Amino acid sequence: MLLNFSFDNWMSYYEKNNFSMIATRERQHNGRIPRIKKYDMRVLPISAIYGGNASGKTNFCFALKFVKKMIVSGTGSQSDKLINIEPFRLDKKAAQMPSRFSMDLLIDETIYQFSFAVTRSKVVEEKLVKITSTSEVVLYNRQNDKPNFDQSLKHDEALKYAFKGTRDNQLFLTNSVSQKIDTFRPIYEWFKDKLVLVAPDDRFQAYDSFIDEKDPLYITMNEILPLLDTGVIELEGESILLENAAIPDKLKEDLKENVSEDNPILVMSPAEHKWYTVSVEDGEFIAKKLVTYHDNAEGGKTKFEIFHESDGTRRVLDLLPAILDLTDSESGKVYIIDEIDRSLHTLLSKQLIQYYLSNCSESSRSQLVMTTHDLLLMNQDLLRRDEMWVTERSRDGKTSMYSFSEFKDVRYDKDIRKSYMQGRLGGIPRVLLDSYAVCREVE
Repeated sequence: MLLNFSFDNWMSYYEKNNFSMIATRERQHNGRIPRIKKYDMRVLPISAIYGGNASGKTNFCFALKFVKKMIVSGTGSQSDKLINIEPFRLDKKAAQMPSRFSMDLLIDETIYQFSFAVTRSKVVEEKLVKITSTSEVVLYNRQNDKPNFDQSLKHDEALKYAFKGTRDNQLFLTNSVSQKIDTFRPIYEWFKDKLVLVAPDDRFQAYDSFIDEKDPLYITMNEILPLLDTGVIELEGESILLENAAIPDKLKEDLKENVSEDNPILVMSPAEHKWYTVSVEDGEFIAKKLVTYHDNAEGGKTKFEIFHESDGTRRVLDLLPAILDLTDSESGKVYIIDEIDRSLHTLLSKQLIQYYLSNCSESSRSQLVMTTHDLLLMNQDLLRRDEMWVTERSRDGKTSMYSFSEFKDVRYDKDIRKSYMQGRLGGIPRVLLDSYAVCREVE
């Protein structure tokens, strides 16, 4: 689970900002708040981030995306490749300063804090701390290209060897895993497998597993879809041999080299503008596409290609697998969904979120963090005050983010939307078109 995420000198975030999923003492919706008994801590299952356009909501998501990419794949194998950071651009000093990131994570009921600082050319700091209920142990601390290992790791020759082979532009955590050292693998795998980022225009690739009749969630997907008033009554996967798919021959050869039974690959056909999932089944290379079915006037059903569906329906098909995955008690995923309400009717967005929250309990370990403009979701009957955040950009271009729980006068029974729209909680755009119109009339 994600507990805290702090960062600075990243895009519009110049100063350090801290985003927390640790619950406050608020009592609302307590029954669905996960409890970590070992640490006497409650962790929020959801957070909604509001703010005006260009206030920094998406930049927050980009920060998490950068952290994941830096840990999972880094800068590749090139020692001289620059690190793709985006420091604050409205202050010349920021370009010479490192960008810093720190995350507190709950992994297998143990808390770890992983932090690092980078410039375009190198990693200047990196630290991993294991936090128990009674103490904190710095497993390693990398500064000035030198490691400082905890006493329990000082004599581990494999770790020392891995550190010597770590490039300036590479995280030691990443290199140790690439060297098949398992000491820090749980942290690496959390970022690789548990942290899922979905951008507004992303096709959520995982939904292709939901069109496999053998998948346990296939039935659930097809039971829920007819209830969402999209017109779709059924999803199905159609399979053809890869050789018969309208995919360039060069791409087919590349796919054959990289695809396996455990590693299906999503690819678009340039000729048909259709997505295929390419996999290996019984020794054959198979291309599978998603199709939908609608009721027809004759009492039967008619097949539709995905591109025939509306943007809203396709967005539902992208998001529903994520919601179902979040409700799986074994998932433990953390989904970061930017603009969750894009192309969706506000009632549909609310229903999807309510469905997820109705499956949350003290034993849940999944989380949903979303950015949104949907004010219908800004409702204390749905979300707690500590689950609602705002990003605000100052006149000098710097973003700050804060939770509604920081406002002492926001009562649990208050119409929080009204206060927000009146500008009393910040995070709304400063639009001056009215004054411009008045000036034109005077002229």
